[in-house]
Order: sequence, then C-alpha cells, then structure tokens
Amino acid sequence: MTRFFVDREVFLSDTPVLTGENGKHAAVLRLKAGEQVILCDGAGSERLCRILSSSSSETALEAGEIHASIAEPRVKVSVYMAYPKADKLEHVIQKATELGAAEIVAFPSARCVSRPEEKSLGKKHERWQRIAQSAAEQSGRGRIPEVILLGSWREALNRAKEADLGILFYENEHALTLSQALNAGTYRSVSLLSGPEGGLEEREVEDARSAGLTVCTLGSRILRCETAPLCALSAVMYAAGEF
Repeated sequence: MTRFFVDREVFLSDTPVLTGENGKHAAVLRLKAGEQVILCDGAGSERLCRILSSSSSETALEAGEIHASIAEPRVKVSVYMAYPKADKLEHVIQKATELGAAEIVAFPSARCVSRPEEKSLGKKHERWQRIAQSAAEQSGRGRIPEVILLGSWREALNRAKEADLGILFYENEHALTLSQALNAGTYRSVSLLSGPEGGLEEREVEDARSAGLTVCTLGSRILRCETAPLCALSAVMYAAGEF
C-alpha cells in the first residue's frame, strides 16, 4: 500500500490533503476515490486513510486512527560511516534505511579521500535526506532516518559512545567478533562505526577504545567501506530478532 510522509499538521488532520510533491506523486499513481493509502508522520506513527477525491495537484483524504508503525525495529541502530568516495554514502543511506537504521551519521577521519566542501555540503545533505525518505517510503518504514553530518572524528566518538553499545570495526582486530560483542549484554541502542576506503589509523582506534567503544572484527575477509556497515547492521537486526 502506498505511503506518504507528511508534516505533523497534515498528519493530525481528520481530513488531510496531499499537496506539493505528495499531491503530484498521488496523481502519477492515478489513485482514485475509495482507495486506501497510509500517512506517516516520519517519527514512528501512521494512519490508514481513504481517498475522497483526487486531482492533478492534490488528493483529499479521510483519516483513520493513529497507531504506532509495526515496521520500526525494537533496537535503535545508528550507522556511523567515514566519508567515502563517489556515491557510496548514497548507497549506504538507502540500504541502511531499508534495513531499519534509526540514523546515518557521516564524519571525516584521517584517511578519508573524500571531504565534501562546505559550500556544497548543504545541497548534498538535502539530497541524502531525500534518499532516506524515498527508501523509507519504499520499504514501509514509519520513520525517516535522519542523515547527520559531523565535523570531526572526535565528535563522532563522543556521540557514538552515548549508545548502550558502541562498536567500532577494525580490520586488525582478530580476537573479538561482532557476535561476541552483541552477546555480551542487553542493549536498546547500538552505534556502529566504520572507516573509509583506507581504513582507520591505529591512533583513531585507540581513541575509540579510550572513549569506551568496543573494537571488534567483521571476520577474516576485508569488506569494502560500503559493505561493512550494511553487514554489521544486518547482523544486529538478526540478533535483535528483526529477521
């Protein structure tokens, strides 16, 4: 069933109207009176609505009861990714949203080849957030993950350590596995940190240990920077009973 993310005022109305991009999207889909759609507030709540009328620019609805989305995971997972080259971040944002991430956090690290310029970062951020919204709509999410941009490695560590379980992945760690880290205790929130194409410097890993993060391996194979966070996120969701 088609879902639309709308602002809070529209969501709470008993007779909401889809306008703007949502109105155009509804027209493209050729939705007709009597059909049903789902409205989402982007924060985990949704409501089933019936179409009253539809035109080329807007669609009037009759809204049902508000309830919590059943598609949102019980565990809050934040994906932290050092800026990668090309469009790899876009790929991670899209797939992490589909897999249930609560937020995707990008940050610079010492070996980042890609460092977005300040003047272009605003437009890129808007595009990345639109990718998250589109992926949330397509995958039936009740929440749009926030794409967060941080200015430094230290800022990423300070934020990531606030989760119940903060994990950093390092290719030179061989003793502690992700499975062991996830089975070490209970948690409601998880931060997953991974590096760029060139990996993380040893001093950055030690900074993470000092901040209280758990450093672990993702196995004996070296994963690409866009593969590692998605692999880890899938493992966390499986461990949490989401699959």
